[in-house]
Amino acid sequence: MNTFDEKNLFVSIQQGDVKAFEKLFKTYYGYLCSFATKILNNPDSAEEIVQEFFVKFWERRSDLSIETSLKNYLFRSVKNLCLNHIKHNNIKLQHAKTVLAETEMQPFNNSYVEVHLADDIAKSIEELPEKRREIFRLSREEGLKYREIAEKLNLSVKTVEAQMGLAIKSLRDKLKKYNTFLFYFLFAKIKKA
Repeated sequence: MNTFDEKNLFVSIQQGDVKAFEKLFKTYYGYLCSFATKILNNPDSAEEIVQEFFVKFWERRSDLSIETSLKNYLFRSVKNLCLNHIKHNNIKLQHAKTVLAETEMQPFNNSYVEVHLADDIAKSIEELPEKRREIFRLSREEGLKYREIAEKLNLSVKTVEAQMGLAIKSLRDKLKKYNTFLFYFLFAKIKKA
């Protein structure tokens, strides 16, 4: 896509042209996911970051000002989001180490907290709407990629992405009373199971 085409596409997107946005998404989504995967070494996190980027890009389209080429803007934005993700995970890891050190000194039973968290996770998953729950389980418990889920359930990949985003947001909201580290620790265990 040349610079002239990019500028016209961006102007159309700023004016709310959904087809122009879909063209941008289809043109760059795969490249951005590959790029983010190289930075993060985690395809799932890379996909989530790219999806969240496109959602925010669309939401803020009328306020955006792009000085460089649109392609450069997309890749630079995703790179920054990946670096922020790494930094955030490092902070969470530091916090987790601190929490673990503190809990080892406390007399309460950690497995009690884990059992309640696991129960609450299972309950929260059950409370998801039926289709969203099915998509979530296929992704997290069976390890299917969004494309595979879309094919299996005869849905569009965008629908699967949107439903996964809503499922994760719902679970985070319902389980926010738990320590973040324990949530992610057990969530990862469930995903592998």
